[in-house]
Amino acid sequence: MALPPGWKREEVVRQSGLSAGKTDVYYITPEGKKIRSKPQLARILGETFDLSAFDFRTGRTVYSACRKSKRQKGSSYDFARGVRHDASLVLPIRQTASIFKQPVTVVRNGPKCKSKTDLKHGTQDQPKQVFWEKRLRGLRACDSSEEVIPTMDLPRQMQGIGPDLTSENVLQSISAALHVSSGPVVGQGASKQVIMKNPGINMDTQQPHVHQVVVSSDDVHRQEQRVQLARRKLQDLMGTLE
Repeated sequence: MALPPGWKREEVVRQSGLSAGKTDVYYITPEGKKIRSKPQLARILGETFDLSAFDFRTGRTVYSACRKSKRQKGSSYDFARGVRHDASLVLPIRQTASIFKQPVTVVRNGPKCKSKTDLKHGTQDQPKQVFWEKRLRGLRACDSSEEVIPTMDLPRQMQGIGPDLTSENVLQSISAALHVSSGPVVGQGASKQVIMKNPGINMDTQQPHVHQVVVSSDDVHRQEQRVQLARRKLQDLMGTLE
């Protein structure tokens, strides 16, 4: 028997009832106390004896379970079951993603990358912040001597459009559109009233935050004159330096 010395094992055959003929197993302590179950046996022996591989019916140790029943330091002891819980055998908690649908931004690393959403709804453009120029408010460009460079003035016919935009924000928007856009820069096609109802929907993110600008032939002629004047001044300055 696998129990400590002095313990006795007793088998009693039931004589009556529906379970007549079945055998009940008991264990008797060296003091003469009768033990009727493995949890009771575990409470009597306490931490002094490992019952995790002990077969209560046969009174023997199941050696095939010894490897699994090795107790690690700090593992808990379950007196209700009469076995020790091996920390190495505890199943890990599965860390799954949320089952609720959440909005995501699809970013592709290659032109041929496609998701199920693309196949069903077509290609989705990466979202773009509408009024990102507001983050530059209060910043000023300086030259090498740390002197603030004065900003340009907008022409009268070029009016900004959008909630709480300064002239610097409008100039930054125009500069970004000229630098990034591959198409013509003409301004917003919708009216101010329509845009102000819902700027996030009605603003064209590919165009600067100004009313639609129409360039006439007179405007082109005046600009040509300014360019020619600037070239003559530059030529005269280069001549004096020589």
